[in-house]
Amino acid sequence: MKRAPLKALAVDGGVKDRNLKRLRRIEGQVRGLQKMVEDDRYCAEIMTQISSVQEALRGVSRELMRNHLKHCATSAFKKGEDEAEQMYDELVDLMYKHNR
Repeated sequence: MKRAPLKALAVDGGVKDRNLKRLRRIEGQVRGLQKMVEDDRYCAEIMTQISSVQEALRGVSRELMRNHLKHCATSAFKKGEDEAEQMYDELVDLMYKHNR
């Protein structure tokens, strides 16, 4: 049985707008990377731009983690032991994946 996608419990409008702007900018950076590869640009220049994209993605990820902790995790902790334990596991998994 397929589970329906989960939705955030709450998202600050400003955070959502900032993340969308960042993601659009990142999308443009990735298109620029494609063009650099097509144009046989110098490898070091491409790699520098890749680092920039990765840092921008980390910024979006930090914002999302903060929102998740502020709303989703806080709600789970208030609901009781079972929900809190599930959230602890989820957070540990997220931290592990985020730090790779």
